[in-house]
Amino acid sequence: MNPLCSRCNLVVYPTEKVNCLDKYWHKGCFSCEVCKMTLNMKNYKGFEKRPYCNAHYPKTNFTCVADTPENLRLKQQSKMQSQVLYREDFEKNKGKGFSVVADTPEMQRIKKTQDQISNIKYHEEFEKRKMGGEATQLPSSPSPGYQSSGGSQNYNYEPAPEPVRQAAGGPPPSSGKRYRAVYDYSAADEDEVSFMDGDVIVDVQQIDEGWMYGRVERTGQQGMLPANYVEAI
Repeated sequence: MNPLCSRCNLVVYPTEKVNCLDKYWHKGCFSCEVCKMTLNMKNYKGFEKRPYCNAHYPKTNFTCVADTPENLRLKQQSKMQSQVLYREDFEKNKGKGFSVVADTPEMQRIKKTQDQISNIKYHEEFEKRKMGGEATQLPSSPSPGYQSSGGSQNYNYEPAPEPVRQAAGGPPPSSGKRYRAVYDYSAADEDEVSFMDGDVIVDVQQIDEGWMYGRVERTGQQGMLPANYVEAI
């Protein structure tokens, strides 16, 4: 069914139909509301869904507001609120050194991974300190050199050889899962580790489906690594 013209309310046939301003018009009826000049799709201007020519297009006028005491008070209050909000945001982000990031599922996964890595590193440092404490207690056992003195061993003992023993000793034997790298990987963050194709990864611990934590046997460096870059040995 053919629509009606918005100007003359007569039927508009397809050959003379103009679809504009959410209405239908005859080509001859599509004219300026003031001067009745015939318009087209290139020279019309719409205002409140009515066509106007460029000369009679309604101008938008701004209303002047007097600076009454009430308006000045509202202006000052708005300014103070703006400064208060700015200072609150500034104090919240002060010292953080980074911008506010949305708490997306990806950011939650990264945060959880970092927490797991922090716990792993903490336990590793604790084990190393524990092993170091046991190593410092080894010289307390009587050796042939100290037995020949015949005196009290507390006066003759010197802890100077301790750093030599730690420097001479090799890395602790690997205990855990072993993987072999099938691709080269360059660390993209501080908590990641780089390796080359063919490197052996030892002491591997699974963090999640996509990431592991282990030590590269060739370089001795340890950190996070992508699980799809290695294969189990």
